[in-house]
Amino acid sequence: MESEKEKCRRGELYDANYDKELVGERLACKELCHEYNLLAPSDMDRRTELIRRLFGKTGKNFQIEQPFYCDYGYNIEIGENFFANVNCVILDGAAVRFGDNVFIAPNCGFYTAGHPLDTALRNKGLEYAYPITVGNNVWIGANVCVLPGVTIGDNCVIGAGSVVTRNIPADSVAVGNPCRVIRQIGCRDKR
Repeated sequence: MESEKEKCRRGELYDANYDKELVGERLACKELCHEYNLLAPSDMDRRTELIRRLFGKTGKNFQIEQPFYCDYGYNIEIGENFFANVNCVILDGAAVRFGDNVFIAPNCGFYTAGHPLDTALRNKGLEYAYPITVGNNVWIGANVCVLPGVTIGDNCVIGAGSVVTRNIPADSVAVGNPCRVIRQIGCRDKR
């Protein structure tokens, strides 16, 4: 019999609320997040060690301000020079991959999980999870919400308060709810 975790990895509806394996993994992750969030801000070595234990992959150089929250941790990959400011939330039922030189402002959320519109399915605790990918050299403004299945291309700027519901092509400035491209980044931006 296939596990709920296997269904999740295929992007199918799965039982996230009542499956003992997934509930246990989330609890273990939350314990590590709790420990991380209680560390002294100056205890950089221990902070780095805990993030490396939580995440599936990290670069050598990263900083994640406290508090930070995630669901599983092992589905998160960050590249070099990653920075996340306070109150970053990553619900990583599916993979969440960040490239190099990604800067995330305060109060941002990356949510791979979604729920059925049908109330009977939703009330059974079923959900789905679609991956999120953020390219290299991306700046994400404060209070941005990135939804399931979104890819943000390289060299993008996502304006504060945006709700990113669809893919954003590389070299774009995108803002709003729903987030949309307002212009391309080009030579004039080097001045």
